[in-house]
Amino acid sequence: MKRTKLYGCGTALVTPFTAQGAVDDAALRAFVEWQVQQGVQFVVPCGSTGEAVTLTVAEHRHVVELTVQQVNGRVPVVAGAGSNDTTRAIALSKECKAAGATHLLHVTPMYNKPPQRALVAHFRAIADACDLPIVLYNVPGRTATNLEARTCLELAADPRFVAVKEASGSVGQISQIIRERPDGFGVLSGDDGLTLAVMAHGGDGVISVVSNVVPALTAGLCSAMARGDLTEARRIDALVAPVLHAAFIESNPIPVKAMLALQGRMHNVLRLPLLPLADAHHAVVQQAMRDGSALTA
Repeated sequence: MKRTKLYGCGTALVTPFTAQGAVDDAALRAFVEWQVQQGVQFVVPCGSTGEAVTLTVAEHRHVVELTVQQVNGRVPVVAGAGSNDTTRAIALSKECKAAGATHLLHVTPMYNKPPQRALVAHFRAIADACDLPIVLYNVPGRTATNLEARTCLELAADPRFVAVKEASGSVGQISQIIRERPDGFGVLSGDDGLTLAVMAHGGDGVISVVSNVVPALTAGLCSAMARGDLTEARRIDALVAPVLHAAFIESNPIPVKAMLALQGRMHNVLRLPLLPLADAHHAVVQQAMRDGSALTA
């Protein structure tokens, strides 16, 4: 498999729900269209930001299918298919491929806490079973398992693995992967607050939460860094800072859903075990949206 490098801003899409809690097809289509029109380089449905763990298999496939249809080939669709059960991860991967995804996003298994050699076996089993390029996802704050740099690099030697979304929070770990990676293997920040730093070390972009709300600016920050315009990147980073702060005032995607509801893009509806934003945080989110009103139009 020839690697096609992902770069720039990919939005970790929220999943819009109706007031009754079903997937909101119309809101999803409109939201994906807006993201593409705003200039994001790829979209990522059915990740943790998309509340994928609360979707049935049929809903998961449906969300990917609608996203693929709306994108219509304009940008890659990197579909989340992760699970802490390798068999389920393979089944979800096949559903996402059938739905038209161009890539898969696979997170390290949560809760099981597999050792590094088991992570390699898990990811290779998925790659053996489904021939779409895979983006590895390391987010130990959610999974309790860190995909160590040496393990990521071992997998990166296999061209079926095309990138890593790195949300370990360790710039040292991320920079080691960047320094030692093979040609064509992408390194994408998984933390919006570290995008500038990761790209300064030679990374390729971000899979972003905040770009749900400010897609053009997040894409612009990545473009500025890619062309070496640190001054412009810093300017954008400062502009986005109030929205970024508000986006993580409670567990993702709770605040982002609240902000998108304020924008009128979808209902502020989440599935248990998540709830809408706590009343105590509404003032912060509303102020961020007022401060960034020109940014989020």
